[in-house]
Formats: sequence, C-alpha cells, structure tokens
Amino acid sequence: MDIRATLPAAGRDLRLDLFRGIANWAIFLDHIPYNIVNWLTTRNYGFSDAADLFVFISGYTASFVYARMMIERGFVVGATRLMKRVWQLYVAHVFLFVIYIVTIGYVAIKFHDPDIINEFNVAGLIDNPIETLTQGLLLKFKPVNLDVLPLYIVLMGVFPPILWLMLRHPDLVMFASLILYAAARQFGWNLPAYPVGTWYFNPFCWQLLFMFGAWFALGGALESRPIIRSRPLLIAGLAYLVFALVMTMAGRFEALGNLFPHWLYDAFNPNDKTNLAPYRVLHFVIIAFLVTRFFPKNWPGLEWKVFAPMIKCGQQSLEVFCVGVFLSFVGHFVLTLSSGSVFVQVAVSVIGIALMTAVAYYRAWSKRQDKPPPRPKPAPAAAPETSAA
Repeated sequence: MDIRATLPAAGRDLRLDLFRGIANWAIFLDHIPYNIVNWLTTRNYGFSDAADLFVFISGYTASFVYARMMIERGFVVGATRLMKRVWQLYVAHVFLFVIYIVTIGYVAIKFHDPDIINEFNVAGLIDNPIETLTQGLLLKFKPVNLDVLPLYIVLMGVFPPILWLMLRHPDLVMFASLILYAAARQFGWNLPAYPVGTWYFNPFCWQLLFMFGAWFALGGALESRPIIRSRPLLIAGLAYLVFALVMTMAGRFEALGNLFPHWLYDAFNPNDKTNLAPYRVLHFVIIAFLVTRFFPKNWPGLEWKVFAPMIKCGQQSLEVFCVGVFLSFVGHFVLTLSSGSVFVQVAVSVIGIALMTAVAYYRAWSKRQDKPPPRPKPAPAAAPETSAA
C-alpha cells in the first residue's frame, strides 16, 4: 500500500521540547498538595492539564521519530526500535517504582507516620509484599502519582502495527481511535488494577490523545490548516476556553459554584480525568490548534534564554519525569513536617524544579560524553614542487 501520511519536515521541533518541559514541571508541582505554586499550572484554568499535554506530545514524538525509520528501513526495524523504547520506559518505571515505595516505607517507619502508607496506596506491601511487587511489575499495582508512565508504556507497546497502518490510512486510524474512545466510555472498558479498582488513566480512553498527537504529526496539522486559521474557530475557541476557565473556577470556589444551576455545575465538576471526558478533549484540541496558529515552528521566541531550561527538560523528558515524581513525594513530606508556610511552599517548588533542570543538563552533557570525539580532518597533501624549465 502507498504511504498517504505526510511526514513533518526533518529537524527538531523545539516547541515539543518546550511544552514537554513545561508539562514535566507542572506534573511535579501538581503532585504536591497544599502548594500555592501549583496555582501556576494549567489544571486550575481549564478542563485539560499537563497530563493531556504529555500524552499528546508522546504520540506526536513517537510518530515523528519512528515513522520515517519505518518507511526507510522497513516495518521490522521500526517496530523493534519502538519496542526498545518501550523496554527503556519499563526499566525506568521499575527503577522509579522500587525507589518510590522503599522511600515511602522508610519515611513511614523513620518518622512513625503509618498514615503516609495509606495515603500513597502502598499498604499492600505490608500485608502481601510478594504479590504486591509482582502486580507492580505487571503494571497493575501503582502507588499514587505513578500512573502516567504505565499508560505511556502500554500505548507505546501497541503502537508499532498502528503506526504501520496510520502511515497508509491516517484518517481511518484516527476514526477508529474515536470509536474505541466512545465505546470505552459507553461500556465502561478499563484495565483492572491491584488490589481493587481500575487504572486511574483509562488507556482505552487516553489512547485518543496519543493517536491525535500521532495523526497531527503525520499530516493532520496540514489537513486541519483551514480550520486552524479560520476566524470562527478563533472566536468559538476563545469563548470555550473562557467557559472552561469559569467552570473550573466554579469547582474550586464554592461561592462561585453556587451561582450556576446544578445541572450545569455537575456536568463539569468533578472533572472526569480517568475516562478523559469529551469536554477535556475539546479543550485540549482547541489549545493545540491555537498554539499551532500563533506559535509556528520557526517562532523566534524559542531561542530566548528564558525558555532554555524548559526546553532542556523536555529534551531529557524521561529522566526529568522520574526525578520529578520522586521529588514531588519529598516535597509533600517536607511540607507535612514543616509549617507549610508560603515561603516553604515556594522554596520546595523552586528547589525541586532546579534539581530537575540540573538533571536535564547533566543528562545532556553525559550523552555527549558517550559519543566518540570527531576525528581530526587529515591535513591536505602538499602540492608537488615543479622544477623550472
């Protein structure tokens, strides 16, 4: 079959790195409760948040990186490179999982705080450690805040055949993704969690944003250009973003929520994150379209020094994400032990982001050291002397 997808131009898109770095910072801040600094993140001002952005960019990047490889070198090479990435993600998850639960257990014992074990959903380790660890390796047992990476692993694990088909029928795959999303919401499909319940991020629903990212990268952005640049979308989109802001604030402040009829308030509060409510999808799609319209790939602001740390964190996303999840627990515990003053909240947030940024710069430097230095160019041969006649 012919390739019908349109691959994006070669070269790094710094917008992806920038927004992925912002998402990593926001996820860290959002995982620290009772932290005034997390009022800076997007979850307080609309229906979608950093998790939506992270999953969308993951789909965009996966197709951007592996589609060209699959076309030029064949399905097997592309699929095996994808699975290599899945293995890297899984190893990172296991490494983070072990350190995370050991740290929580140590803190609970050291500071005589057994409630923290229940708060972070690791009580099963006390009663049934072998089974709990086994289910953790199978991605069924997940302590609090360790939900995004297993979702990413599952979506990437099933992506090779989907990418092969999307290269040939991108719109058909996107339509199938919509059907699966609707069916999962209608019939309550989800994966089981351990010891009870289901996945916090329902993969049958969240695959929609991942596939939307892949579709957007493989020609969807070009196909949607008339809509993206249209005046009606600009007006309606901005109006919807304002509406989302009002409804989100209504959920945060009871006095504001009481101003709206119950049927309207209850439609958006609480925000259905597990099954990716349609209003979240619409909210994110509008943001993606507006960003595409007003921030092109060659936007000069991407070279500004102020964005360099965020871009670096986006380029080293896996390491920064794992460190951020761990630091969010540390920050939470520090606030619990301390007075929890505004100064402490700001200090914990700033230090955490600084450490994440330091990890990103170190990881980038370390990768450069792993590459052999360029060989010096040989000196040009001297021209032979000619004797005078």
